[in-house]
Amino acid sequence: MASAPVAVRTAEALLTLAHELASMAADAGAAGSMAGESLRLARKVSLLVHLLEEIRDFAWRKGGEALSLSSPADKLKWSCISQMVIALQVVRRFLILHRGKILGENSVVESKCHNITIQYQFVAWQLEKVLGNISYEYFKIPDEVQEEVELVRAQLRRETRKAGTVNLKIFQEIFSLLSSTSSKALKRQSHFKLEEVKYEPDSNIDQDLLDIVILVAKVNGKSRYHAERMLPNLIERLNKSGIVGLTGNVKAENKTMEYGRSIADENKADSPVIPEDFLCPISLELMRDPVIVSTGQTYERSFIQRWINCGNRTCPKTQQKLQNLTLTPNYILRSLIMQWCEVNIMIKRPPQPINRAKSDCSLDESTKESSLIKALVSKLTSGSPDDRKSAAAEIRLLAKTSMNNRIMLSQAGAIPALVSLLHSDDKKSQEDAVTSLLNLSMYDQNKAEIILAGAIIPIVEVLKCGNMEARENAAAALFSLSLINENKITIGSTPGAIEALIKLLETGRPRGKKDAATALFNLCIYQGNKSRAIRDGILGPLLLMLKDSETRHLVDEALTILSLLGSHEEGKEAIRNANTIPIMLDFLRTGTERNKENAVAILLGICQNNSKNLDYMGRLDAVVPLTEIARSGTERAKRKATSLLEQLRKMQIH
Repeated sequence: MASAPVAVRTAEALLTLAHELASMAADAGAAGSMAGESLRLARKVSLLVHLLEEIRDFAWRKGGEALSLSSPADKLKWSCISQMVIALQVVRRFLILHRGKILGENSVVESKCHNITIQYQFVAWQLEKVLGNISYEYFKIPDEVQEEVELVRAQLRRETRKAGTVNLKIFQEIFSLLSSTSSKALKRQSHFKLEEVKYEPDSNIDQDLLDIVILVAKVNGKSRYHAERMLPNLIERLNKSGIVGLTGNVKAENKTMEYGRSIADENKADSPVIPEDFLCPISLELMRDPVIVSTGQTYERSFIQRWINCGNRTCPKTQQKLQNLTLTPNYILRSLIMQWCEVNIMIKRPPQPINRAKSDCSLDESTKESSLIKALVSKLTSGSPDDRKSAAAEIRLLAKTSMNNRIMLSQAGAIPALVSLLHSDDKKSQEDAVTSLLNLSMYDQNKAEIILAGAIIPIVEVLKCGNMEARENAAAALFSLSLINENKITIGSTPGAIEALIKLLETGRPRGKKDAATALFNLCIYQGNKSRAIRDGILGPLLLMLKDSETRHLVDEALTILSLLGSHEEGKEAIRNANTIPIMLDFLRTGTERNKENAVAILLGICQNNSKNLDYMGRLDAVVPLTEIARSGTERAKRKATSLLEQLRKMQIH
C-alpha cells in the first residue's frame, strides 16, 4: 500500500522540478541564452507553479488523514501526478538538449531547426495531454489557478496544432508505447522483428517517420536503438489507423508539408514555400505593397484599403479598433520580400507600387533611418556609458515617432539591450530605457519579445526605485504588456509588481496615479491577481481616491477597480469590512452616469444575499436613488439596481 508520505514526496518533487525549470527560464531570459522554443516552453511551465503548489498543499492536508492510494479512485487521480513528473522531466531534457542553441538565419542549421521543432511539438503535446488529466475537483484547485492552467493548455494546443494531424497521431502512438510499463507486452511483440516486415532501413522505411521516432525517443531519454526497436510496433499501429502502408511509408494523401501542401505531386515538392509573414492576411497572397495599420499588423495596401472603404474600422486579423486610418509603408518587409524573390527566381518579383511619386525617396530615407538605428543599437550594446546613455535617449524618441521605427528597432536587436540598461545605476538611463520599451510595446509583436527578453523583473525594480518619470513609464509599460492575456499572469505573479503599482497609486503624481490605476485594472481582470491586490493593500488607496478632492479626476478609475474586485469573494469581504455602503450611496445620488453604474455594481456585489448589509442599506434610504437609476440609468445600472430593489422588497416581506 502506498502511504500519504509517498504522495507528499511525489508532489514535493514535482514542485521542485517546476521551480528548477522556471529558474532556467528566468536565467536564460535575462542572459539571452535560450532559443525561442525553449524559452516559451520554460515560461509556460513557470505558470504551472501555482497549480503544483495547490497539489502539494492538498497532499499535505491529506497527510494527517487516511489518504490511501490503494483505492482505485485515488490511484486513478494520483496517476496523473506521476505522468506530470515524467512530462516535466521530458521538458527539462529538451531544455538541456537545446541549451544555448540560438539559431541565426545565416547559419547552416535548417536540419537542427527541424529537429528542435519536432521535439518541441511533441513535448508541448505531451504536457497538454497530461494537464488535461488532472482533476481540479479532486485536488480542490481554486478557480483562478484553473483559469491559469487552462490558458497554458490553450497555448500548448496552439503550438501542437502546427505539427499537423499525421504527426499528432504519430505522437499519440509513440507516447502510448513509451508509457507502457509492461515488459511482457514488449516480449509478446518480440516476434515482430525488423526482418519480418520486409523492409530495408535505408531504402523502404519512410525517413521522416524514422526521424520523428528517433527525435521523440531522444527527448524521452531513449537511444536510437530503443527507437528502432519501437519502430515495428509503431508501424503496425499506424498501419491499422490508415496512416502508413505496410512498409512504413506515410501515405501520400496523409503526409503533409509546411502550410498543408500535399507532396503527392512530385513537381510541387521543389517549389519554394512562401514565408507566412510575406502573405497578406486578407488575400493570403504574396504582398507587393505591404503597409502597417495602427494595430501593428501588416496588409497588402489594396486589400486593406478596400476593407476600410467598405466602412470597417477594425483590424481584420486582431479585431481591435483602428485608432486611425493611416497606412504606413512597411519598407523593411517589402525589402525582405524582394530579396527573397530574387533568391527564389521561380517567384516573380513584386513590382514597384504605382502612383506613389515619393516612394523611391521614402525608401532611401528608410534605408538611412535603418542605418542610424543599427548604429544606435551598436552603441547601446558595446559603447561607453556615455554612448549608451545618449543612444537610449535617441532610441526613446525614435520609438515614439512611428510604427516603422518600432519595427526596425526590434529587428536591430534593441529590446535585449534596453532590458540590460534597466539595471543601470544611472537614473536617466533607466528612465530612457523603460520609456523606450514602453514605446516599442505599442507594436503588438514587440510585446512578446520584451517578455522573452526577461524585462518584467527589471521593469518592476524601476517601478520601485526609479525617478518619478521612470516609475510612471514603468507602470504604463506594464499596462501595455498586460494587454496580452498570458502576460497578466506573468506580471501579477512577479514578486513586488502589484505592490509597487499600489505604492505609485498612493504616492505618485496625478499622471503616475492614473498609469498605476490603469495597469492595476487590467491586471485584475485575471481572477488570480484580484486576491493578490487585496492582500497587497489596494483598498486603502482606492477609498482615499474617492474621498480626496485632489484625486476626484480618478474617481471613475477607482470605482471601476472596486467593481472588478467585488466579483471575487476575498474582494467582497474586504469591501464590506471597509464600510463602503454610505460612500457608494453618495455616488448613486450625486455621481456621473458611469459613477452610478459602478457604484450600484459594487453595492450588488457586497449586499446580494447578505441580510445585514441589505438592512443597513435600507436604513440609509437607498430605495430612492436605486429607483431613479432603475428608471433612467444605463442598461447595466438598471439591471443591477432592479436586482437590489427586488432583494430589498423580499427582505421587507420576510
